[in-house]
Amino acid sequence: MNKDILKGQWKELKGEAKKKWGKLTDDDLLEIEGEADKLTGLLQKRYGYARDQVEKEYEEFINKYGKHS
Repeated sequence: MNKDILKGQWKELKGEAKKKWGKLTDDDLLEIEGEADKLTGLLQKRYGYARDQVEKEYEEFINKYGKHS
């Protein structure tokens, strides 16, 4: 997982994260603060995803919305 993209672009990406994962609250988004581990942990908690499903969802999200520089 490319964790640096999320950290560096969190302000831009958190709105997209809210759209994709509607079960995440505004408080969740504040707590995540661009930390991939926090995001994946909350996805597991809110959606009941297994670790491999979380990693797949995260990678798809970063590939779609993250700007690779």
